[in-house]
Amino acid sequence: MTATGHAIIGTVIAAKVGNPVIAVPVAVASHFLADAVPHWDTGYHRKTKSKEKFLIESVFDVLLGFSLSYMAIRLFFPSTNLTYAFFMIIMAQLPDWLTAPYLFLDVKIVPFCWFYRLQKMFDTRLGLPWGVVNQAAAVLAVIALGKVI
Repeated sequence: MTATGHAIIGTVIAAKVGNPVIAVPVAVASHFLADAVPHWDTGYHRKTKSKEKFLIESVFDVLLGFSLSYMAIRLFFPSTNLTYAFFMIIMAQLPDWLTAPYLFLDVKIVPFCWFYRLQKMFDTRLGLPWGVVNQAAAVLAVIALGKVI
């Protein structure tokens, strides 16, 4: 899933789970559950992209995720503390952050190679357009569920 999808899911977790002792493991687990949904992300066909293009797409994705999460808080969950939401977003994205040195800096040592291998076990990729459609549907379902509960 894109960093944007993970960020929005982390936002909903922050809005609905006020106790960080519960929210942090839920946010980290949400990452692996979301990655199991067939999806497209910036790493799709990354070996055919230049490192620069992969990095630029990934940075844009992270920034878009923070922006859309901020809008979601303001529109749907206005009583959510922004600092807490930011922390939950990072927790929901944490496996990707721990994999970044492996992917972007070619740091192929422990523990980064472990995080990369763990991520690959859950990652279910799907090309465009259906990979984006599946992801959007999953994220919208999480937002809707967050509004109902």
